[in-house]
Amino acid sequence: MTQNQKLWGGRFEAGLEKWVEEFGASISFDQKLAKYDIQGSIAHVTMLGQQGIIPADEAQLIKEGLETLLTQYESGQLAFDISNEDIHMNIESLLTAEIGPIAGKLHTARSRNDQVATDMHLYLKAKLVEVIEKLGKLRQVLVNLSENHIETIMPGYTHLQHAQPISFAHHLMAYYQMFSRDSERFSFNLKHTDLSPLGAAALAGTTFPIDRQLTSDLMGFAKPYQNSLDAVSDRDFILEFLSNSSILMMHMSRLCEEIISWCSHEFQFISLSDTFSTGSSIMPQKKNPDMAELIRGKSGRVYGNLLSLLTVMKSLPLAYNKDLQEDKEGMFDTAETITVAIDILAGMLNTMTVNKEIMSASTEKDFSNATELADYLASKGLPFREAHEIVGHLVLECSKKGIYLQDVPLKQYQERSHLIEDDIYIALQSKTAVARRDSLGGTGFEQISRQIRLAKDTLTTEES
Repeated sequence: MTQNQKLWGGRFEAGLEKWVEEFGASISFDQKLAKYDIQGSIAHVTMLGQQGIIPADEAQLIKEGLETLLTQYESGQLAFDISNEDIHMNIESLLTAEIGPIAGKLHTARSRNDQVATDMHLYLKAKLVEVIEKLGKLRQVLVNLSENHIETIMPGYTHLQHAQPISFAHHLMAYYQMFSRDSERFSFNLKHTDLSPLGAAALAGTTFPIDRQLTSDLMGFAKPYQNSLDAVSDRDFILEFLSNSSILMMHMSRLCEEIISWCSHEFQFISLSDTFSTGSSIMPQKKNPDMAELIRGKSGRVYGNLLSLLTVMKSLPLAYNKDLQEDKEGMFDTAETITVAIDILAGMLNTMTVNKEIMSASTEKDFSNATELADYLASKGLPFREAHEIVGHLVLECSKKGIYLQDVPLKQYQERSHLIEDDIYIALQSKTAVARRDSLGGTGFEQISRQIRLAKDTLTTEES
């Protein structure tokens, strides 16, 4: 194909060399937009016919041709040609082969600039709905798991050191809250994606009497963009998606890091299902948490996609520039990465075995109950700073002797403070320590049950 045979080739005498053409083409990746390009074109030609911009019978013929292409695409019968550069020109070329030169009227009153923006809005809108739905299922898994482990005790950590005993459900529900905020961010992202750029044309609108509200409605958008320059050059909705996805991947990576630790020989808090584990080619005993590690690792590529598009957009003048061709691959890659990662994480959590006894035992031979002793003294009127100092000295003595606070004789306690009575040994029990933390949002069993009830109500509301 010579240059002047291209759909935009009238102004050109010479053609691109093949290697230059390959560098500029995007069909290798933007063919993922084929379905959405056809949907947008059906809406556009429907509007052209209704507005009398092209004859109604011609609009109907074009629409039928597009519907045929959509059927062929969904059955895997469409073949794309790199010489047609991108998905838009490929579809128009295929349509021409299907119905003849009348296909050329489809491009009346639009540009590839508003066309590609429309395609990406349609694509990302569909993906956002899918992501929000998957996050709902992941959150439900966390709620179900939490409900089964309200009274399962584990160490709570700060600085990766045993800090205070907590409910395992409390730990899990912290991630429920993170993923709930992620879902809210994607929902807000949906608001900015639910806009139609179609009709903005190249940058300045068109002289044809188009009806942008009609095409917006036909495609299921909330409303059209109000400024044509903004419509063709805006990629904020993709940047939001990449940013929200990066935060989501960070949250998933944090949980995966804990899963990786918990199933190690040193912890043995959980065992992962074989479905989400792999072995070693040389060490027959190995059961590796590869899927958790992959989610942790794939956070890097999602972060990279965000930084890449931020860099592309930096200093771009209005309106369209070829740089914007670089907005798609990262979006596609991120959408595919997070949707699978959410499913994998939900599957790991749903099928893992929790070793309750080992979790609980790990809070018995440590000093995570030291705060309980300080609180015990403070509740009897001793200033907390004095209580803190007394307990600190006791912990130091115990460490030197190789014993723990629950091993200290009552007589020795009373030498430190006459306020300590024999009920101290009940206060030092991990389960007592957890149950007593009944402040709003705390790890107390009643508070955890409250969190779970609220979460269930939220998920039920979201589903309805």
